[in-house]
Amino acid sequence: MTHPRQEAVANDLVSLIAGAQDSLTDDMVARLSANASQTLDMLDRFNRSGIDRALPTIAKLVENGDLDRLVGLARLFGGIEDSLTDDIVHRVSLVVTELAALVDKLSRNEGVQRLIDLLGQEDVQTSLVGLLGAASAASSEAATLPPSRGGIGGMLHLAKDPATQDALRFMVLMSKHLQKG
Repeated sequence: MTHPRQEAVANDLVSLIAGAQDSLTDDMVARLSANASQTLDMLDRFNRSGIDRALPTIAKLVENGDLDRLVGLARLFGGIEDSLTDDIVHRVSLVVTELAALVDKLSRNEGVQRLIDLLGQEDVQTSLVGLLGAASAASSEAATLPPSRGGIGGMLHLAKDPATQDALRFMVLMSKHLQKG
């Protein structure tokens, strides 16, 4: 004698098997077989590619967030590639060509080479910084002064000023050194 619960389970199992038999048409079996074949083929190619050696590295990239950065970088390059129209590429190539010609001219010019050598010297850099600072300060101060009176009296007053005499002496010395160079 069988138990009623066992009978119910047996009936359910028979119904399940009958339903599976009914749903397994030739077309369904062919599709399942094709999917299984493709899956096995993919696993075989995956195995032969040596991807198993790359998995630890990929795991590290995921752990420290570098994979996300690489994806972002790839998207950036993709956006750049999409934005590079023929017109932009043409204009950039013209700019690069002109820039290369300018660099070539500058590198062949001895005066520019000497200027670059001079600008590399610390005392020249200090003098240039001082000159530019003095020019800026003088410009600001001159803007606040009232207009000059003019005339011979103003010239005599200016000539009596020791700062004017020091400035003129400096200009004479600078002129003398320019003539030597």
